[in-house]
Amino acid sequence: MKKTVRFGVIGCGLMGREFAGAAARWSQLSEDIPRPEIVGVADPVPGAREWFTGNFPGVRISTADYRELLSDPGIDAIYAAVPHALHERVYIDVIEAGKHLLGEKPFGIDKAANDRILMALARHPEVTVRCSSEFPYYPGCQELIRRIREHEFGKIIEVRSSFCHSSDMDPEKPINWKRKVELNGEYGCMGDLGIHVEHVPFRMGWIPENVFAKLSNIVTERPDGKGGRAPCLTWDNALLISDVRDADGGTFPLLMRTMRLAPGATNSWSLEVLGMRSSARFTTDDPNAFFYTDSWGREQAWCRIGVGYKPMIPTVTGGIFEFGFPDAILQMWAAFMTELGGGTPSFGVLRPEETRLSHRLQTAALVSQREGRVVRLSEI
Repeated sequence: MKKTVRFGVIGCGLMGREFAGAAARWSQLSEDIPRPEIVGVADPVPGAREWFTGNFPGVRISTADYRELLSDPGIDAIYAAVPHALHERVYIDVIEAGKHLLGEKPFGIDKAANDRILMALARHPEVTVRCSSEFPYYPGCQELIRRIREHEFGKIIEVRSSFCHSSDMDPEKPINWKRKVELNGEYGCMGDLGIHVEHVPFRMGWIPENVFAKLSNIVTERPDGKGGRAPCLTWDNALLISDVRDADGGTFPLLMRTMRLAPGATNSWSLEVLGMRSSARFTTDDPNAFFYTDSWGREQAWCRIGVGYKPMIPTVTGGIFEFGFPDAILQMWAAFMTELGGGTPSFGVLRPEETRLSHRLQTAALVSQREGRVVRLSEI
């Protein structure tokens, strides 16, 4: 019998509904992992809460005030998906209430907010806290991670990690909170997308020593939804280039790209490792595939293999079928619940100390853009 962990959801938007969908599919998992049960929801918008109460009979608390969830002894853990400006207050309140937490990125609107969240966590080591990042749980990416860990690439030439979509390509799309500095923060697209491209490199021990950033604000104003125009003050696209120390004491370039203006992209996440012995790449544009190089002396060719449904945590789904975004969400949540239950998944959810590194990197990127130079992370 799987242990049940009672959850409250703070922020009942898109990602909150994805969590609910994963919780409803828990029987697909073949392993004995604690089961999340959503018993409370908090959101200032009544219609957002009604989706949960209408679809999940176990929800017994529906409130506009998230603090009601934190004061309820019948709630063990929280999933929080709120705008970046609310991370500091909400996450600290959750931690201080003694609830376990899976929070959305970037874990604070800026480095100072992130520092205060982590200080609260240091006062409460009894709670398990992680940051959401689902894309590494595609089977193709898990195969790439296995090859990194087994040193199959030889000397690394270059690593490229990207998350690109075209959600803001329409210049007449009304402005939303992600284009407002007071709600999103100065990081712009890096704050919302950056952790997605950092999770695997950071976990593989590829720690940036420095960064040179090229940040672009291309659409500088949008309709305000009231008949006028509003300035867009956050970065649309970002390219970060960093030096990473390799096992031989040399360095290789790590390129991290986040784009809201990526023509032709939908929600495209990719990771590519180029090495002297072999190379490999995975992209959600071709989610059932894994690409690798085969060599004959000096000649090399890219090969494609169909991965099938081979997730990190086994499920009842047959291996001949395809894997998709809701499956990656389920795997991430299974990894988090494994950690919450005291286990160790082969690839864990992003840790709080990794969000600290993310904030140092993105803060350094802002300095690099402003001053037009390479910035060492030791300066931050």
